[in-house]
Amino acid sequence: METQKNLGIWMDHSTANFIDLNSEKNSKSIDSKFTTDTKEEVLSRSEFTMHNKEEQMTEAFYKKISEKILKYDHVLLFGPTNAKTELQNYLDKDLHFKDIQIDVEAADKMTDNQLDAFVRNHFDKQ
Repeated sequence: METQKNLGIWMDHSTANFIDLNSEKNSKSIDSKFTTDTKEEVLSRSEFTMHNKEEQMTEAFYKKISEKILKYDHVLLFGPTNAKTELQNYLDKDLHFKDIQIDVEAADKMTDNQLDAFVRNHFDKQ
């Protein structure tokens, strides 16, 4: 039987940290381009423009994450904000992800060792 490829993603609205316990270079990350500076700069023009910019940049952030997820069979999304649920909703709309099992769990900020242990514990229970 083929080994299942598992991925843990600790995320909030600004960054996504990838934890692949089978990879030698264990942790990679993607940062959102929608920063506080971007928000301030766009907000000075108008609140409507700021919300549009935030939506576009958030979608681009989720698209980058989703491209990495395609290589896996089982994905755990976890973190302190509702970004993980937003990403799950984004993925649910795309048929490319229908065969990938996606779990969502709440979690606080953690050290690298705690992240690894959290992901390992989740997939060991499966």
